[in-house]
Amino acid sequence: MDEAKPLRADARRNRARVLEAAETVFARKGTSAPTEEVAKAAGVGIGTVFRHFPTKEALLEAVLLDRMRRFAEEAESLGAAEDPGGAFFSFLGTWVEMASAKNAYSDALAAAGVDMPALGSQVGQQVRAALGTLLDRAQDAGAVRRDVGVTDLIALMVGASRAAEYVGADPAARDKALAVVFDGLRRG
Repeated sequence: MDEAKPLRADARRNRARVLEAAETVFARKGTSAPTEEVAKAAGVGIGTVFRHFPTKEALLEAVLLDRMRRFAEEAESLGAAEDPGGAFFSFLGTWVEMASAKNAYSDALAAAGVDMPALGSQVGQQVRAALGTLLDRAQDAGAVRRDVGVTDLIALMVGASRAAEYVGADPAARDKALAVVFDGLRRG
């Protein structure tokens, strides 16, 4: 298998600008926003967008993977926090905040027939490992009950994300649902 040829510096910058613009455009207008708007927001031609992302699904997948990679890095950086319980619950709150956008990308990709379980397996493993570290440290600090594993935590995160999406623009309802989940995780 041939290794991908590294991108030139200008191509890397263009790719990063397209991803950043796509995330902004899709957050503002939804995943059905035209790719031309992404190109315009990035300050590049549509050909540049398609050179990096041959289909809209490839662009959506790249945005989702980039978001997941950033969350994995954030979770990893919180792994050594002085307050493991605070870091754990803060990360979960941040995860839920970005839930509706992540869910929109996932739903759009699933609707387009992209195999979601295979999507970003390396990034998924990175997120899972970082969550494991956050969870272990929070449990060791007595902030989270011991009978919760990473698989349980991921299921709760998915549920909390969908709950946040369901209540939409009602922050009080979102905060209450999140408080119920957090209370269930806390050591009794």
